Amino acid sequence: MKSLSLATLTALALALPAAASTGFGPLLTPVALQEARGASEPLVIDIRGDAYAEGHIPGAVSAPYALFRGPEENPGQLVPEDTLQETLRSLGVTNDRPVVVVHEGADATDFGAAARVYWTLKSSGVSRLAILNGGVKAWKLAGLPTTTRATKAVPSEFEVTFSDRWLATTDEVARIVEGSGDALLLDARPASFWQGNKSHPAAARPGTLPQSEYFEHASWFSDDPAIVSAADARRLAEAQGFTGAETLVSFCNTGHWAATNWFALSELAGIENVKLYPESMVGYSRAGHEMANVPGLFRNLVNQVRGIF
Repeated sequence: MKSLSLATLTALALALPAAASTGFGPLLTPVALQEARGASEPLVIDIRGDAYAEGHIPGAVSAPYALFRGPEENPGQLVPEDTLQETLRSLGVTNDRPVVVVHEGADATDFGAAARVYWTLKSSGVSRLAILNGGVKAWKLAGLPTTTRATKAVPSEFEVTFSDRWLATTDEVARIVEGSGDALLLDARPASFWQGNKSHPAAARPGTLPQSEYFEHASWFSDDPAIVSAADARRLAEAQGFTGAETLVSFCNTGHWAATNWFALSELAGIENVKLYPESMVGYSRAGHEMANVPGLFRNLVNQVRGIF
C-alpha cells in the first residue's frame, strides 16, 4: 500500500530517457512543440472532443478520446485492430511522422487520456511520440496561438502492427494472481477504490487484485497539471521500490488512470517491462476472477448509502 505526495517535487525539467532512440518525446513543453511545428511538422492530435471547436493548436486534427476506448460496459477494452487502423489512417498517422498527443491539461485525471492514447499509438507501431505536457492549458498560458479553424487530416495507409509488449490481458493477470511469475500488480486508483469502499459503475463488484499494492496516479503531479520530470519520476519509482520487479502491471478501473502510472514508470522513469492492463478492474471483476478487499454485504450497503449522500 503506497502513496506519496509530490508537493515538494517542483522541478519540472524535461530530461527524457525514452527519447534517446527516437529523438522525440515522450514529453514536449509548449515552446518545444512550437519549435517542432516549424522544423519537423509533427502530426498534432487533439483528443478533447467538443472543446476542439472552441479553440485548438493551429494544424491540430481532432481525435476524440472516445475513438480509443471500448464500449460503455467495458470502457477499457481494446478497440478492434481493424477499427483502430481505420481511425489512425483517417487521422493521417504514418510510420515516419512524429505524433504529439494533446489533452486539455485540466488536472491529473485528464492526463490519463493522453497517456492511454500514447500507449495505444506506441503499441500500434508509432515510434516517434510525445505528449504536450500541461496540454492546451499550458499552451495558452505560454501565450501561444489557437484557432477555431478545423484542420482536415490527409488520410494515410498506415498499417497497425499491434505489439503486446506493453499489454497485460485478463488471462495473464489471472495467472499472475495464481502465482505464475514475479510481477508487481500496481493499482493506480485512489485508496478508497483499492480498499473496496468505491467501485466503477461498470464493475461487477468493488475490490482490487489480490496481492496488489496501490500508488495513486496523481502522485506523479504537484499542484501544476504538468507531470513530473523523468529524473523525479525515476527517483520516486526507486523510493517506492518499483524498479526491482521482473514485471510491473499497472491497472485501475478502465485503464485510464493506470495509463498515467504506465507512462511515468515506462516512458519517464525508464523501467523495462512495465505493462498496462487496459480492461483493469471492470474487465477483471466481470470475468468472475478472485478479488481482494471485496466488502461484505453490510459494508457494501453502507458504502452505497454514503455514495448517495
